[in-house]
Amino acid sequence: MFLENTVNYNEQFGWIEVICGSMFSGKTEELIRRLKRAKFAKQKVEIFKPAIDVRYDEEKVVSHDANEIRSTPVPSSANIRILANDVDVVGIDEAQFFDDEIVAVCNDLANRGIRVIVAGLDMDFKGNPFGPMPALMATAEYVTKVHAVCTRTGNLAHYSHRTAKGDELVMLGETQEYEPLSRAAYYKVTNKDKTEKAASNKNDE
Repeated sequence: MFLENTVNYNEQFGWIEVICGSMFSGKTEELIRRLKRAKFAKQKVEIFKPAIDVRYDEEKVVSHDANEIRSTPVPSSANIRILANDVDVVGIDEAQFFDDEIVAVCNDLANRGIRVIVAGLDMDFKGNPFGPMPALMATAEYVTKVHAVCTRTGNLAHYSHRTAKGDELVMLGETQEYEPLSRAAYYKVTNKDKTEKAASNKNDE
């Protein structure tokens, strides 16, 4: 459940919101929606994204549906702490690509009275918790998990299956490289991949 109302204004503090899920689940879309609402309310907003994410635009945060908002690309999370001055709301996209210090940065900002909204993949393509996301979800006041639609079953999807070859953890991509899968579909495809890999290794012996 997500709440925006503060009851005791004398004890009002900042807080952290995390929006997580698989690829194509609408994480960035929801991040942009919340940030635009804050801007409409005349709050001072600053948005950051990892400098390595240049898929749609070098500076803007852009969703798969082409919604966009101006942002500041930064090489590390420490830059966010330095640049987030005199603001009411800080938005951070693709948080899984940041270093582990992003957790301390977000908590420091919240402790300064800033509303911090973070979006990122909760799992990598192997189905493991992704980078600093688990720690961000644990320390956040509000966590929203959004889902894509499985391309194979039509059920809710929360796995990001990599269709392109490559074992590196970070591979920026779109529908050509990834597809959202449900648990059942992901289980079947990963089991098939393991079987084919085992057979290939046996033939090489």
